[in-house]
Amino acid sequence: MKASDKVYESLRRDIVEWRLSPGTVLAEVEQSDRLGVSRTPVREALARLVADGLAVQQRGRGAIVSEISDTHVEDLFVLRRALECESARLAARSTHGADFALLAQRFETAAQQLRAESATEGYYQLVSELDEMIDTAANNTYLSGALRTLRVHLQRVRRLAKDNPERLLESAREHAAIAKAIASGKPEVAAAATTVHLHQSFEHIMTHTVATERTP
Repeated sequence: MKASDKVYESLRRDIVEWRLSPGTVLAEVEQSDRLGVSRTPVREALARLVADGLAVQQRGRGAIVSEISDTHVEDLFVLRRALECESARLAARSTHGADFALLAQRFETAAQQLRAESATEGYYQLVSELDEMIDTAANNTYLSGALRTLRVHLQRVRRLAKDNPERLLESAREHAAIAKAIASGKPEVAAAATTVHLHQSFEHIMTHTVATERTP
């Protein structure tokens, strides 16, 4: 892996996981010293982060970590609804129904585990698996590429709030419904199940995350 790729992955991970919070100045000299590389790969990595929307260039300050606002979250979910609902439709037309039926059962099991114990890490891995399966079944490289970029921002938004046990339980059930709908081979049912999940996710984030950030 090139030095600039390593720097990019490290800075992106730090931004997504909030080790570098919004408004943090990403000074080339400071980051090159911290990461043990020259300024050139840092400069290249910062340019990629700006292109991703994870950082912005400000006159006199260089690159800084981009802010997250309620408008930002709303815009993300507008795009998310368009992309994920269409992906669910395409996946429901695929020949992967049996795989999604098995995944639905795993989400139902995950819901039981979330009710009884802390199993958030395994749950998030299961969500990632569903995302990957839908991308594969939808079989549209442009759509999956756009979703990969979008998911980076969504991961960052989710980190604003701590895990809410009730919401995680609801989310597991919603993901099970999406997987079942895709397995049934009914595109509009799959899109509808996805719409329900996205609406619930958006309401939770706006209520418990962005609202908290605005509280003095």
